[in-house]
Amino acid sequence: MRLDGKVVIVTGSATGIGAAIAARAAEEGARVLVHGLEADLARGVAEGIAARHGPGWAAVIVEELAAPGAAERIVEAAVAAFGRIDGLVNNAALVAGGDLAATSRALFERMMAVNVLAPLELVRAALPWLERSRGNVVNIGSVNAHCGEPDLLPYSLSKAALQAATRNLGDTLFARHGVRVNQVNPGWVLTANEIDRKRSQGLDDDWPARVERRFAPAGRLIAPEEIAAVVVTFLSDECGPVSGQVCDLEQYPLLGRNPPKTILPRDA
Repeated sequence: MRLDGKVVIVTGSATGIGAAIAARAAEEGARVLVHGLEADLARGVAEGIAARHGPGWAAVIVEELAAPGAAERIVEAAVAAFGRIDGLVNNAALVAGGDLAATSRALFERMMAVNVLAPLELVRAALPWLERSRGNVVNIGSVNAHCGEPDLLPYSLSKAALQAATRNLGDTLFARHGVRVNQVNPGWVLTANEIDRKRSQGLDDDWPARVERRFAPAGRLIAPEEIAAVVVTFLSDECGPVSGQVCDLEQYPLLGRNPPKTILPRDA
């Protein structure tokens, strides 16, 4: 087990990719602090881990990440439950659409508060414990950090900022404190929230089976568990001295892709 005896905080782990990361970390031997906004969902994840691995394997905290003192309370909860911290996974994020015209200042500030400032505050609060254990941080970003979909401007900007923070902290914190910082940028992942989002856009429930092959060469979207497998590798000691790196997890190259050109028919 690659995380045997370690303690990992996973924010936003009541659902989706975060829940998959929490479950996989436990499978690899880690005790896990499950965090979320919905107490019943967070408890469900923790109870699932406990049922598989035993009592005391998971603890729960419900916190609004942008609230004052939230980072300190999350760190304190992990230490109170398990006595140490070896890994921090900054997975929780606000996802909201908007282009330049539709993005208000309030939405942009909220996006940055949850997706950038909260992870930075968590790293700062956990740093003394991570330095003690020579632990590490894994930030969960998005391939939208490179440019972003047309209607995901505020979200894309926040993930680009997080990516820059990962590279900066991955250099400075490793050199000064022995704490590695890396990032995973998921592409299109089939989570329950993504299913709900597409349903709200008017798509039928069978839309995942009809995704174009240019977006899903495998014939399906990426599963949350496949993202979790890579995150666990970054959390583990076998990752060695790797720090300040950003790993894109998509089915095709994001840079250098040259799809076939389509010529529209001439108007009759």
